[in-house]
Amino acid sequence: MSFRTPDPLHRLMLDDVRGAQKMLSGVARMTAMEGSRHLSSLVGAPVHLKCENLQRTGSFKLRGAYVRIAGLRPEERAAGVVAASAGNHAQGVALASSLLGVHATVFMPVGAPLPKVAATREYGADVRLHGHVVDETLAAAERYARETGAVFIHPFDHPDIIVGQGTVGLEILEQCPEVRTILVGVGGGGLAAGIGLAVKSVRPDVKVIGVQAEGAAAYPPSLAAGHPVVIESPVTMADGIKVGRPGDVPFALIQEYVDEVRTVSEDALSSALLLCLERAKLVVEPAGASPVAALLSDPKSVKGPVVAVLSGGNVDPLLLQRILRHGMAAGGRYLSLRLRVTDRPGALATLLAVLTVADANVLDVSHVRTDPRLGLTEAEVELHLETKGPEHCREVADALRDAGYMVLD
Repeated sequence: MSFRTPDPLHRLMLDDVRGAQKMLSGVARMTAMEGSRHLSSLVGAPVHLKCENLQRTGSFKLRGAYVRIAGLRPEERAAGVVAASAGNHAQGVALASSLLGVHATVFMPVGAPLPKVAATREYGADVRLHGHVVDETLAAAERYARETGAVFIHPFDHPDIIVGQGTVGLEILEQCPEVRTILVGVGGGGLAAGIGLAVKSVRPDVKVIGVQAEGAAAYPPSLAAGHPVVIESPVTMADGIKVGRPGDVPFALIQEYVDEVRTVSEDALSSALLLCLERAKLVVEPAGASPVAALLSDPKSVKGPVVAVLSGGNVDPLLLQRILRHGMAAGGRYLSLRLRVTDRPGALATLLAVLTVADANVLDVSHVRTDPRLGLTEAEVELHLETKGPEHCREVADALRDAGYMVLD
């Protein structure tokens, strides 16, 4: 199956998504649908998590990549394929190509996380590191395609890709037939377009909501303008949806089939990732946690039952560590303070005794005695504490003030 037309709204039909589902049988998993009691209590209706983070290669990207490459003509397969990606699309193309016996060359940024580079190579692709940002990597891949005749596999802007991603929507309807709202992260728009097409073709009453990071939200201004708009220098921890311009093909479908696109903050993304880890026991990357972030930001604005699509779980361990700390701070689980104390023996021990009574766990202490801003008998202490939530943070600060300490921040 391969689509040769630039007319997506008339050619991307439900039968094409169903055909992709048959093609993917035995290739892509029907991923689990897990209930979330915590989110359900916030929303006031059942909330289910569609776990594409447990898909082969760790994200939904295998679906579209396999359908796209499987649809190539024999001479195109013989020429091989090329892709550019910092992670998920790279692994999807690598595995799909390996399964179909097609040579794949994948360009990745020089700074791509080592686990993602290693996984892409292990799936059978020839990995080439080029450029420090994805735009430079993309340009190198497109140049390679022109020079060698390899077929460029776009991560989202092609009908075959969208049809493959739309199989997630069919699975949602099968696993949760009573669904009333679906939330899905949006970068270039391939997954949201596919889910919207598949779901609305069967159940036009279901509301489909796209979610973008505030610092990389190209869809709201694009939808307002009626055409794709470029945002310069998108910034977000959610690299899976860090796209500066909607794809032409998914944009037209999202206009037609997606009810709205919301944005979420970085704090909400990190809090959502932490919730998935602590409450659902699921490792989810920031882009995959964006639908959960939308629920946390405005839980009463959706009608249930709700399905939140966890699109991927490929997160670099070092980034995960930073995000978890950020998420804990956003949730009131960390507290940083600076205090002035008298510079005398035992002063630090007295301070720590107050924190012991307040039940705050000390993670780090910095004791400064030589700053010119300090008086002759003063010292400054910077504390990093683990706390139990916002109310406990206030209790700890109040306990220190009650003990006579000057809390600077």
